Amino acid sequence: MYFKFAWRYFKAKKSTNAINIIAWISVLAIAVGTVALILVLSVFNGFEGLVKSLYSSFYTDLKISPERGKTIFLTQAQIDQIRKIPGVKSVSLIAEEKALMQNGDQQSAIVFLKGVDAHYTEVAGVQDKMVRGNFDLGTAEAPRAVMGVAIESAIGVQSDRSLFPLTVYLPKRLNRLNGEQSQSVSGSSVSPGNPEESLSGGNLVPSGSFAIQQDFDNKYVLTNIDFVKAQLGLAANEFSGAEISLSVPGQEDEIQKSIQQKLGKNYLVQTRYEQNKSLYSVMQLEKWAIYAILSLILVVAAFNMIGALTMLVLEKNKDIQVLQAMGANRKWIRKVFLSEGLLLALVGSGIGILLALLLAWMQVKYKLIPLEGSSFVIDYYPVKLSAPDFLLVLVTVIVIALVASWYPANKAAKQPFELRN
Repeated sequence: MYFKFAWRYFKAKKSTNAINIIAWISVLAIAVGTVALILVLSVFNGFEGLVKSLYSSFYTDLKISPERGKTIFLTQAQIDQIRKIPGVKSVSLIAEEKALMQNGDQQSAIVFLKGVDAHYTEVAGVQDKMVRGNFDLGTAEAPRAVMGVAIESAIGVQSDRSLFPLTVYLPKRLNRLNGEQSQSVSGSSVSPGNPEESLSGGNLVPSGSFAIQQDFDNKYVLTNIDFVKAQLGLAANEFSGAEISLSVPGQEDEIQKSIQQKLGKNYLVQTRYEQNKSLYSVMQLEKWAIYAILSLILVVAAFNMIGALTMLVLEKNKDIQVLQAMGANRKWIRKVFLSEGLLLALVGSGIGILLALLLAWMQVKYKLIPLEGSSFVIDYYPVKLSAPDFLLVLVTVIVIALVASWYPANKAAKQPFELRN
């Protein structure tokens, strides 16, 4: 019943036009705040989805790496056990190390040389991000290189047109040389008497280049795993890690625990989120910070609502007296004006949600707001609508509206019962 009274008060013409104006200003402010919150959260969702899709081309569902040091030992029996776990699609072994890549006697760059096996295309999507040449890693005897476009530019080559091989220098582990004690440095060994023997050099023929994201494009070069293992001096069952793809999304935690139990505590098994924990944490922090800042728009709207409802209470003073005479208690009257504030919030948020849906659709279809610059993978702000965001914004509006309505509603409930004065 009190909702019916609130609705009549909302649509009825007020004796003072200022009350109508303030009420509609409140509705407009709530609508603007709702639109801003939904659109900004949707843009963050769009960027988050885009970044995740880019990173998923390189970072796999699960990754096995050493708990300490730089290498792990995986026997064929252990690898077969992992592949037989329900939900595991494929396992790719990797050997990775920082290297110096040199183009003749001219340009050079420090890169991360990542050797991968034949299963790599089943766990990652680098082959789908090629911009030049082919995804060809060669063999141990004739290795080829697939590099990021930034590295390609830094060393001055075009992968699909290069006539000369590139030289890479990597650290290798040495045993005792002529009875001389070697010293361990970053997982390799350096001979104090002859440091040059601590490095191994090899030639790579460029076969193609990829463009995924700056973090990968200016850092990684992919090649054949057997070539990298030979240069580093790794044992047959020794690797830098193993990357795993899953057949069914959403089972990462269960499969991670299963692999961890099989391998033991000397192996670190990480999900894609754990491999990029800092990135995802920063993205979530930015999203909630923007949400808190934009919620201030709704707080400003709440002040207008307080003013509108306070003036409405003063105008409906006689109505309150009549309701009290008819038996309405203070709690019931308070609910009427709380419902009035809730109604203002619902009308404003409803208008805001419809406008947000319209603007989001127009942005997706017509790309109304472009991204400045031409270096990004897309040329417009991505938008991804999410039902939890709509629910969050609606709950935020309702909570702020109820808090703002409490003072005028409580004031109305405390009106003294004086039918004649």
